[in-house]
Amino acid sequence: MRADGTFIAVEVSDEAAADAALAAKLTEACPVDIYAQATDGALELVERNLDECVLCGLCLVAAPQDTVRVIKLYDGEACLAAV
Repeated sequence: MRADGTFIAVEVSDEAAADAALAAKLTEACPVDIYAQATDGALELVERNLDECVLCGLCLVAAPQDTVRVIKLYDGEACLAAV
C-alpha cells in the first residue's frame, strides 16, 4: 500500500498493513497521525496528514525492517533511514 502527498509518500508492505498489532503500533507511534486503524484492524494511511510528516522516523523504528518506507518526493524519492 502506498499513499502520496505533495512532499511525502508512505509505503507499507501489504503483509505489514494487514497486521492489526503492527497497525496499532504505528498508529500510536506517529505524532502527526499518518497511520490509523480500520474497523477490521488493518492499517490505513491518512492521506491528508502525509505532508505533516516531521521525518522523525518513529514509524521506521516501530515496524520490522523493510516493511515501512517514508519517501521524500521533493528529494528524488530518497527514503528516510531509520536511526
